[in-house]
Amino acid sequence: MVATNKIATASTPVVVTPDYWADACRHLARKDRVMKRLIPQFGDARLESRGDAFTTLARSIVGQQISVKAAQSVWDRFVLLADKPRKPAGGLPGLNAGKVLRLKVDDMRAAGLSSRKVEYLVDLALHFDSGAIDVAAWSAMDDEAIIADLVAIRGIGRWTAEMFLMFHLLRPNVLPLDDVGLLSGISSNYFSGDPVSRSDAREVAAAWSPYCSVATWYIWRSLDPVPVAY
Repeated sequence: MVATNKIATASTPVVVTPDYWADACRHLARKDRVMKRLIPQFGDARLESRGDAFTTLARSIVGQQISVKAAQSVWDRFVLLADKPRKPAGGLPGLNAGKVLRLKVDDMRAAGLSSRKVEYLVDLALHFDSGAIDVAAWSAMDDEAIIADLVAIRGIGRWTAEMFLMFHLLRPNVLPLDDVGLLSGISSNYFSGDPVSRSDAREVAAAWSPYCSVATWYIWRSLDPVPVAY
């Protein structure tokens, strides 16, 4: 289990951050010249986890193959749609598997979701609603075992599973080699803009272990200073 720090105010949800961050930054700055330069540029900003497992995975499906701005717009409409049935009878706001399973396909499409993404979201909801996914067990499982659980769900590939490990479970040593941003950032910071292979990325990341997640986060920030959260 990864230890975390929790931050909240009266008007915001709990934000969870990894308590290994300072140790990771010291390690990376000592082992890697690029990290030594990048880390001070971003102050106290760090990886954050918010929401629950179902919401994080649903949001990753909604955002597949579209821009961040478009994904946010579709997500906002989708969450609003899921919350509508609760209003006459009360209940808690937010998204969960049961709410998704009660939605009509046509309404989900009208919110901006493709037919394929509707199928993926329904399959995700079925896995959670039926208990096929045991979220509580993940804290005791290694990264590859969790990835195997997740890729069994339609619409979730290895990259999405790795984003979940990083942004929800806050696992410290994830290296998402299928991530275009990571490869682009390694190209810019280590190879003067020349194309890099997965093998090149692994060689660079050898100095990052056991904090590849943290190094990846800083590489992303070197391309876009605004942190991404799922």
